Amino acid sequence: MATRLIYACGVVIAVAMVAVAGVDPRTSPVWFFACMGSAGGAYLVAVRLLPRAAPDSRAPLVLCLALAAVWRLPLFMAPPVLSTDVYRYVWDGRLQHHGYDPYTVVPNDPAVEGLHDQETKALNHPALPTPYPPAAELFFRAVTYGHESARALKTALELCDVLIVVLLLRSLAASGRSRWLVLAYAWNPLVALEVAGNGHVDVLGALLLLISAWCLAERRRTPAVLAWALAIGVKFLPIVLAPIFWRRVRPRDLAAGAALLLALYVPFFVRGGLPVGSLGTYLDYWRFNAPLFAVAEAVAPGRLVMVLAAAIGVGVAGGLRASRPANAPAAWSWPIAAALLVAPAVYPWYVVWLTPFLTDAATWPLAVWSISVMLAYLDLLSGLPRWGIAVEYGLVLAACLAGWSSRATSIQSTAEGNP
Repeated sequence: MATRLIYACGVVIAVAMVAVAGVDPRTSPVWFFACMGSAGGAYLVAVRLLPRAAPDSRAPLVLCLALAAVWRLPLFMAPPVLSTDVYRYVWDGRLQHHGYDPYTVVPNDPAVEGLHDQETKALNHPALPTPYPPAAELFFRAVTYGHESARALKTALELCDVLIVVLLLRSLAASGRSRWLVLAYAWNPLVALEVAGNGHVDVLGALLLLISAWCLAERRRTPAVLAWALAIGVKFLPIVLAPIFWRRVRPRDLAAGAALLLALYVPFFVRGGLPVGSLGTYLDYWRFNAPLFAVAEAVAPGRLVMVLAAAIGVGVAGGLRASRPANAPAAWSWPIAAALLVAPAVYPWYVVWLTPFLTDAATWPLAVWSISVMLAYLDLLSGLPRWGIAVEYGLVLAACLAGWSSRATSIQSTAEGNP
């Protein structure tokens, strides 16, 4: 019965996601949110049912994964409408091919006007250099080597998407868990929208984190640290996972990771300083969908609040390090989620970092967040309303409270059953 209901959820997601591929939320917001709401609701129902799916049903699982590929295709073929970040990726790769430094050259500089085409003219914030760390920059350079286009970037990022599915299947099998749990990632509407649709590089970081988690569980300590270092080189967010590696890796492994991260910066050390581009501007001025940060910034400097956000993430990682095994999905997702909750800006694609780890009951609130965060797309209309923020985070809080209540009831029942 559970398997049949999962099929029904997959059909609902497929119809909704295929429909949304042809919708511009700026002109048809009701239709867009109706489709995404239907897909998101069906996804959450499916996630709750996955542990009850028939464990030996391999052919149906393959069919379900094929269905996920079907609804990605129209999103992949359509141009991005929710974000123009992928055009910045193309531009950064092109600058590197022509010998320019993406950390110092701004897109609207007349000296590089001749490098633009129709796609890169649509990139955002043309008065600022890139904010992306060096692993992301080198990825942009490598992918655009043969063809400088958004389609090339989306193809490479979709490959990362597929690799996450493959690695999840392998890690679930190795840990004795149901392979059906892979659908918690593969069927996530946010992943399809932000990878196949908008082409965000966050999926590369998510893949690297999953590789790191798998290697650490397999006691492949050096590859685990190297993958973690590369993930930090995509975006700095996973640095809060440092306690996960405490006493699980050797000092030489950490030294190798630090050396790799430093080596990523070497091609960009032109003027002796650390190449950060517009990252400082982003940290000082970008404020979006971040209610906790707004409250904290009212009483403390923004940079101090960011340090606090990182410290909270590290603290959560430390607590989970002491209570969870190396491959626990919660240990890899909740520290990042905690840091994001106090971050100055929380765009929907940031939550993609969490999606490979939504395979456990402890990460159910994060699965809810991966759906509720899409309310942030209301910003495309006339700004993100307060009620949208309240609903987004209220649903996450409700999921957390429900989880805590369920665990407390279970503990009490167990205690009463034991004399």
